[in-house]
Amino acid sequence: MSDPDLMSHLKALGVPLAAAQAFQALLRTNAHSVQELAEHIHRDVGDTRRAVDQLVDLGLAVSTDGDQCAAPPAEPDLALQHLVSARSAELLNAHTAALNAYRDHRRTTGLQRTDDLVEVVTGPQIEERIWQLERSVESQVARLDSPPFHTHGRPNPTELENLGRGVEYRVVYASASVSSPDYYALNVQPCISAGEDARVLPTLPVKLTIFDQRVALVSMSAVEVEQNGSLLLVYPSSLLSALLGLFESCWRAAFPMHLGTQAPPVLRPVQRQILELLGTGVPDDTIAQLLKISRRTLSRNLEQLYLLTGAATRFQLALHASRKGWI
Repeated sequence: MSDPDLMSHLKALGVPLAAAQAFQALLRTNAHSVQELAEHIHRDVGDTRRAVDQLVDLGLAVSTDGDQCAAPPAEPDLALQHLVSARSAELLNAHTAALNAYRDHRRTTGLQRTDDLVEVVTGPQIEERIWQLERSVESQVARLDSPPFHTHGRPNPTELENLGRGVEYRVVYASASVSSPDYYALNVQPCISAGEDARVLPTLPVKLTIFDQRVALVSMSAVEVEQNGSLLLVYPSSLLSALLGLFESCWRAAFPMHLGTQAPPVLRPVQRQILELLGTGVPDDTIAQLLKISRRTLSRNLEQLYLLTGAATRFQLALHASRKGWI
């Protein structure tokens, strides 16, 4: 880690600037006295003495005998954990204070949400709020995904980052989402490959994303968007509980989009993808287009899958894969 990085991180943890400079200097030099340390950080002896005392108080340096001795750096793990906890508590208090101030503002200006539970977002703020909530999610996302796409079907690097840090994504796609070659290639397939748990239904009753079971985004249908482009934010309430129940019902009824651990190793990658897409309900021409293969190549691979499973139709093939735990 470079010095500028260390300095910024220590300041973010609440270490005063002079103390952060002194700690950094103690790590990279062999200063034995406060006078020598002061020369390294370009401060007077008094300021440097106070900085060393702050490091000792924070647990980042070891106390020594004599005012003129520079304290050696201490093993910082416990001290840093304490600083992180303290900053987390401060951030939580700031979050609560800002939220309460915002709600007071809405009440005093007549913009209060209905029962303080539903908020309507319109225009260019829609995409901004979607990304804002996606970036702030902590543990889980539940989504019913169907057109139209407020983010214009672009890649979703935020989901990929969230999956990388352990956020659970459960997504039910409408067949129309999977049938879009660009959306499938740029959004659906990369997220599934990164760990998204995906399923599919022919149609979905609503566009819906629920973050950490504490706030839901509800989008209008394609027809409604053309007439009134808006987004509903639903906060903890009986309505949010109903939306959670709606998602779980769709999830149980949906068809998995990726193979399970029991899929036979003899399947080639393209055959695995074909099996994943068979359950989406999209036609063969669309599958060939999504996988960027010819219709003839698709037919040849389907024939090989039929021989492997003893199936005679697409339905029988999907049923066999499901019963055997392939999907």
